[in-house]
Amino acid sequence: MKIIEGGVCAAKGFSANGLWCGIRKNKTKKDLALIVCEVPCTAAAVYTANLVKGAPLIVNQAHLRDGRAQAVICNSGIANTCNADGIEVAEKMAELAGQALGLPAADVLVGSTGVIGQPLPVAPIAAALPELAAGLSADAAGSDRAEAAIMTTDTQPKSVAVAFELDGKVCHLGGIAKGSGMIHPNLATMLVYLTTDAAISAEMLQAALSEDVRHTFNMTSVDGDTSTNDNVILMASGLAGNTPVTAPGGDFDTFMRALNTVTVALCRMIAGDGEGATRLLECSVTGAADEAAAKKIAKAVICSSLVKAAMFGADANWGRVLCAIGYAGAPVDVSRVAVTFRSAAGEVLVCENGSGVAFSEEEAKAILLEKEIDIVIALGDGDASATAWGCDLTYDYVKINGDYRT
Repeated sequence: MKIIEGGVCAAKGFSANGLWCGIRKNKTKKDLALIVCEVPCTAAAVYTANLVKGAPLIVNQAHLRDGRAQAVICNSGIANTCNADGIEVAEKMAELAGQALGLPAADVLVGSTGVIGQPLPVAPIAAALPELAAGLSADAAGSDRAEAAIMTTDTQPKSVAVAFELDGKVCHLGGIAKGSGMIHPNLATMLVYLTTDAAISAEMLQAALSEDVRHTFNMTSVDGDTSTNDNVILMASGLAGNTPVTAPGGDFDTFMRALNTVTVALCRMIAGDGEGATRLLECSVTGAADEAAAKKIAKAVICSSLVKAAMFGADANWGRVLCAIGYAGAPVDVSRVAVTFRSAAGEVLVCENGSGVAFSEEEAKAILLEKEIDIVIALGDGDASATAWGCDLTYDYVKINGDYRT
């Protein structure tokens, strides 16, 4: 498996574009994206578990009943959530995109991200679609423009792609994501668009995506807020020419590895670009009694405001990690717990057998001043493990969200 360029345009058949249409006041920020395949695709999606759902998600659920799609249109700036005409507007977006592309509206999926409760105007979208469609390109530049158009408070683009083999054929899988705040998926605001040219049935595509998010996006948190608009969409063109994957087996496992490589990379990018964040946190838990326990503990640690604040201050306050382990709701023999902080600057054991050990505060601070920090927890209760991703909690998070709407 090889990391390649191209994002959502790395897979054969896909093109993309993004531009400013006028939804956002700042003309330097793109706000409308389009991703299109030259052939009908099998498709799958997962959605937020928040009971308050954005109108695009409801429309997508209807459009994906047949497991097929060929395009995605997405705006940033306004979430199209909690609006009386939200469904109508989302359906109109699909209709307009379909007209510009010569596709049925039912084959177009929709995304929106931004302020909740603000009406989404259709006029600027309709006016921009001819230019948006005309500018589609099947290269990294097209993917980059689409990525820029779905960003809100993101400070960095999030894109990755891989090449892999199925049935002797070279396949590609790539994706773009947005998410910086309101990130705590439960299937971050989070949108992810994935494309592949592997031939795979809609049923197996859905099985792959549903299983993968349990270990990736659902193990990512910036601030503990599950968005109303979280949506991950995966489309497969089949143009790589491999024998279609229609059942579990070796080829499906290979596809799963490719998908996981892309989604883990995107999770790390989302967590590392958390609103106001200065550090990416990765919490790995080993020796848990079962997978559920490992996940609860890893997620509790990276969600802890006290742990996150300590990481911002490069303070090796390991007691906060133990505290989070204790309230995670998982069975743990605390007398066996060990905690290590690790980064590019080295590693330091700070807790063993549930108690503190002597360590150099200066060495620990140097380790925690790095941009990427690993919190390594060994439980000694079993063989299960899990990993979660998050970020530190800084003054800027409050500044960003204190006046986000105004």
